[in-house]
Amino acid sequence: MLFQDKVAIVTGGSRGIGKALVLMLAQEGANVAFTYAKSVEDAGKLSLEIAKLGRKPLALQMDVADFDKAKELIEKVKEHFGRLDILVNNAGIIRDKALMMMTKDDWREVIDTNLTGTFNVTRNAIVTFLKQKSGAIVNITSVSGVAGMSRQTNYAASKAGIIGFTKSLAKEVAPYNIRVNAVAPGFIETDMISGLKDEYKEELKKKIPLSRLGKVEDVSAAAKFLLSEAANFITGQTIIIDGGLFI
Repeated sequence: MLFQDKVAIVTGGSRGIGKALVLMLAQEGANVAFTYAKSVEDAGKLSLEIAKLGRKPLALQMDVADFDKAKELIEKVKEHFGRLDILVNNAGIIRDKALMMMTKDDWREVIDTNLTGTFNVTRNAIVTFLKQKSGAIVNITSVSGVAGMSRQTNYAASKAGIIGFTKSLAKEVAPYNIRVNAVAPGFIETDMISGLKDEYKEELKKKIPLSRLGKVEDVSAAAKFLLSEAANFITGQTIIIDGGLFI
């Protein structure tokens, strides 16, 4: 197993891509703490799935936009498991609309959760990684942060910010044997995509060279590689998982 007995944190881990990341880590031998925003039921079900894999779960309801809560997260994980080896920043929200209709709250909430949330959790975890001179971080960004998407100025700005954050931090902590990379998913089959009309999905597929929407496992597979020793000479990179959409 790639991550036998290591301890990982996945933010926004109870559904969609986050859930796939949590299960991938557990399947590869890690004990996994994950955060969630609302659904206690979803978090409970995922904890049971982790336990069935023979690993230890820790579900924590919190808002990553709160710096003090992020500090508590790291403290609780270290108290519960005794260590921390892996961090995956996945928590994110969308508030899509044209800029002329976007409110200050639409802007602030997306930036606070997606970008500042990544800072909050990483800032509090990085001290542990620096002290032990080891650690692997993967930030989940988006093709929207690479190419831009109409009606997503807030979301695209937050995700582009994560890419810049990833590159800068990778340079900063590389001397301490800490690697920082990012994964940028395109159109992935999640709850957000499932709400789209079938005809719109078909139009999307026509624009994707691989002629299909991505699966959450496509994203978790890329993260698995970046977190593993197979990628021990890779840092500061962003892998785009979009079926070739933005070639």
